[in-house]
Parts: sequence; C-alpha cells; structure tokens
Amino acid sequence: MKYNFDEIVTRKDTGSIKWDEGPFGEVLPMWIADMDFKSAPEILAALEKRIAHGIFGYTAIPDAFYDAIIAWWKRRYGFAPEKEWLVPVSGVIPALSAAIQALSKNGDKVIIQTPVYNHFYSSIENSGRIMIENNLLYNNGTYIIDFEDLAQKATDPKAKLLIISNPHNPVGRVWTKRELQALGDICLQHNVVIISDEIHADLVFEGHLHIPFASLGEKYSRNSVTLSSPTKSFNLAGLQVGYFFTKNEQFRKSILSSFQLMGIELLNLFGITALITAYNESEEWLDALKEYLYDNYLFLTEFIALHLPHIKVTPLEATYLVWLDCTALGKTADDLSYVLLEEQKLWINSGTMYGSSGEGFLRINIATPRSLLKIGIEKLLKGLA
Repeated sequence: MKYNFDEIVTRKDTGSIKWDEGPFGEVLPMWIADMDFKSAPEILAALEKRIAHGIFGYTAIPDAFYDAIIAWWKRRYGFAPEKEWLVPVSGVIPALSAAIQALSKNGDKVIIQTPVYNHFYSSIENSGRIMIENNLLYNNGTYIIDFEDLAQKATDPKAKLLIISNPHNPVGRVWTKRELQALGDICLQHNVVIISDEIHADLVFEGHLHIPFASLGEKYSRNSVTLSSPTKSFNLAGLQVGYFFTKNEQFRKSILSSFQLMGIELLNLFGITALITAYNESEEWLDALKEYLYDNYLFLTEFIALHLPHIKVTPLEATYLVWLDCTALGKTADDLSYVLLEEQKLWINSGTMYGSSGEGFLRINIATPRSLLKIGIEKLLKGLA
C-alpha cells in the first residue's frame, strides 16, 4: 500500500484532546472524532514549505481557496457552489452557532434529528433557542426519518430552523435524494430554514452517494445553508478551517455579520494552505484512507459477530464512527461506557451524549491503526461479555 495507515504515531503529550485528557490516567481513546493517522503527505509538504517561509502575518484568503472548494465539490459530487456563495470560516461549529444566531431569535425553536452530534445541542442552548427533537426511527437495525413527526413539529410557528447531519453522525446514514427532498418540502411548506452539516461528506463508502442538500434545486438551495470542511476527512481539526455556502444572499450576509461582530472572520494561514492542498492534491490519499477505514469496520463487525453476538453493529454508510446497539445487555449506555473506561481503560462514547434516543447504544471511533483497533475491541469484549 502506498500509504501506511498501520503506522502508530505517538500522540501522548502533544496537547491532544483525544489522548491527553483521559479521566482515568492511561486509556485507549476511541471517542472524539479525529483520526490517529498522519495527514496526506502532500499536505505535510505544503505546510513545511509554508513554515520555511518564516513569516506568519495577517493572511488574506486567495482565490485558490475558493477555486479548490468549487472544483472539489464539482468533481466529487457533481455540484459546484458558486464563488459568491462561499464564506470561509474557522470551523463548522462556529458557523453553526453563527447561523443559529443570524437566522433565528431568542426563544425561537430549532429542530434536530436525534440521536445526533452533541454540539448541535450546545449550539442551540448557548444561543438561547429551544430545541425540538424529531427522533429518527430505528428500523431493522438502521435509521430512517420520521417524516410524520417532522411535519407535525414544523407546524409550530416558533420552529425556525432544522439542522441536519448529512451524512449522519453518529448513526452512519447517508440520506438519499428522496429523503432529502421530502425533508426539504416539509420545511419549505412551514418556512423552516435548513442548516445542513456536511462535514462527513467525503467519508461516504462505496455503494452510497452523498447528495449535497443545495444540489436538489433552486427552491431548496435558497432555503438552506451548507456547512463543511476538510478537517474530518484529512485530519486537520487543529488547523481550524472550514466554510459555509448558501445561494440566499440575505442568509449569507446575516451569518457573515455574526462573525464580523465577534471579530473572527480571519483564518489560520496554515488552515488555508492545508485546505487548498487537500482538495487539489490529496484525493488519492483520501480514497486509500476510505478503503482502510471500511476494512476496519469489517474487522470490527466480524469480531463482534463472533464474540459479542448480542451486540448489533449499525450498518456504516459513512463516517468512521460506528454505532453499537447494546440494548440487549439491559444496562444504561452511561453504565456501559463507565465500566469500559474504569475497568478496561477503553474510552468510547455513551449513546446518551447524542440525545435520550441513544440510550443503550455506544459510539466507537475506528479511525486508528488496525493493531490499536484490535486492542480496543478486545477490551470491548472483556468489558461487555
């Protein structure tokens, strides 16, 4: 293999949130969503070249930044946002918070589809908005959208926004065109704006296709804001770079003004360099990474089927975050995650972190060398057997 994803890179004592913040001393962390792989060699080379220049002053965003994003989306998804739609930001979560602030007011309601990424909750609550849960339906081991419930909750005149995770974290679904259109039609009917978090778009596996929400057509693109970044797919979270785009000029200006009000509209110069290089030069590395990740998923599912048959692995269509159905054990998700952490020194996430509908589930991050994954799932076996 051209890229060595089996290489173990020591991350202890590097300021890593994943590896240096364990509550029980030495643990194997398979929780927060970053990867234990070096980023693409082309990105490392570009950053080394930028460092060699030696001057790190205020940095303007070059046209190459926008061109790289547009070309990437056109090449990968057959849909190209226009340059004037794009706004560079320091990350998806700051953009999400800014969008909530800009497109709703204090006391308004925001719909989320649970179980879902935990920062959706904190962004809503910190903005003084009220959360409405449109729980996904767990059906034959996978998840579908409860459109009837969504339609009912969208009728609330206080419901102003719907945040979707597309692809979905933590349940690993890739929403189909038909599902997204149905969701979009409900929101259009009730004047609910859609914020589509598409940060995991690059991590969709073979047999599935990422559909950008804005690609569905004029009426959908004008009623939505898309958030994205190369940080998940190229392991660049520490460089704090991302972007949002929307065809709706009013939305765009309102969200941008929120960033300007906080004085955080400038980007990290290394993030700019990394994004351009990721999208222009590192596609081969990403495709190899996806093959390795899916092999990790197969390794996990085969091990669990053989040794922990009472645990169900939710089909993984995208992301490197696997959702484990442990309801047959009859214990709470918090209890299970605590036992694994305290007794086995394995740190994975309780399903209730993603809402009450995650009760009985665990989320495990498999973006790690296979030798470490093997140690992790052996710990899982000892803790849950």
